[in-house]
Amino acid sequence: MPEPKSLAAVIKSLQKFYGQPKPPKIKDPLELMLWENVAYLVDDEKRGKAFALLKKKIGTRAPQILKASNAQLEEATRLGGMLPEVRAQRLRQIAELAHWVFKDDLKSVLKKPLPEAKKALKRFPSIGDPGAEKILMLTRSYPVLALESNGLRVLLRLGFAEEKKSYSASYRGVQEALKPQLPSDIDNVIAAHQLLRQHGQELCKQSQPLCEGCPLQQQCDYFQGAY
Repeated sequence: MPEPKSLAAVIKSLQKFYGQPKPPKIKDPLELMLWENVAYLVDDEKRGKAFALLKKKIGTRAPQILKASNAQLEEATRLGGMLPEVRAQRLRQIAELAHWVFKDDLKSVLKKPLPEAKKALKRFPSIGDPGAEKILMLTRSYPVLALESNGLRVLLRLGFAEEKKSYSASYRGVQEALKPQLPSDIDNVIAAHQLLRQHGQELCKQSQPLCEGCPLQQQCDYFQGAY
């Protein structure tokens, strides 16, 4: 039986290759949801511009967003790519839930037991398990290693779990494999998330991955099978 893959070894290799990532700037749960929804299928630079305009022209508190007109919201979402009208309405829905249901106190949700906190966050548009876990991680509420598509792809190719037909099944498989290996320090968990995401974006791409220059060649099942 093969030895379990080592997350610590993977992160050590990535940190040596890319350097230590800077801590994320956004730590507020509502702002994290707005950041995710203000743009769609764009890079971080464009997403950052859309979020900055939203924050400057309207604000990122729920009452501020509820007071804004559709045109004002769409001015920000238009910088964030396709379907700006849909995403503007999504921002308003997020604000409505935060204000009317959670009484502008999402931070109290973060203090609930992990299953309850995830269930509450998943009431918001476009927030599934990965999104809820990302909020709980970046707000430093729980040391859960949230994975988006790039990071998940890296770990699947490395062989931490078998890729399934459904994204959620693949996600759960990797999470189960990682449970006994997660760092106890949340800052280290966040750094692992960032490094895996960066590696998936820059080298371990969905199509035509740049395996020849990858620092994880010797640890990667995908590379060993392809070369």
